[in-house]
Amino acid sequence: MTIAPPAPRADALPALQLPSDLCLSPEQFAAVCAANPDAVLELDAAGNLIHMTPTGGETGARNSRLLMRLLAWADQLGGWQVFDSSTGFRLPDGSVLSPDASLVRLERWQALTPEQRRSFPPLCPDVVVELASPSDQGPRAVAALRQKMAAYQANGAQLGWLLIPEERAVEVWPVASEPHRIEAANLLDGGQLLPGLRIELQDIWQV
Repeated sequence: MTIAPPAPRADALPALQLPSDLCLSPEQFAAVCAANPDAVLELDAAGNLIHMTPTGGETGARNSRLLMRLLAWADQLGGWQVFDSSTGFRLPDGSVLSPDASLVRLERWQALTPEQRRSFPPLCPDVVVELASPSDQGPRAVAALRQKMAAYQANGAQLGWLLIPEERAVEVWPVASEPHRIEAANLLDGGQLLPGLRIELQDIWQV
């Protein structure tokens, strides 16, 4: 018996169509996100909308492993809140960005109101992590992610890690310092900021 495909829902959201020169305030951006819950969106400091594509399987698997290790460390040490790639943060410059993984000191998180926690938290994470896509174009490419890392740093992030799996390299973005690159990286070490955090990269690279 042939099964006919389901008819389109009458209340289904149409594809997201917005003018390329549209500039939004953070409040308008929040309204656009609410009207398009399936879209993956970010907002830059100039008010330009960034339409992200979903991650590929390898990037998603790598991000899951990374997030598990960050959460295990934070649960053991205490004092930190861990966020996944779905969390958008409203940075001081007015942009709304979503790191692949991020950490915020617990006292900063607890200082927010319940409404602020439910919306885009109005702060820059203390630690941000981004995973580059194998593609050399688009918002998940290395060049675009370097711009995001610079934005996090300018908005107060204490540490940033940009992981480039295709090259097995990590770019470290420390607070108020020039970024540096680690070739053939096999370990993420949290140092004094994240004591005891040591993430082996081998199984992340090999996904």
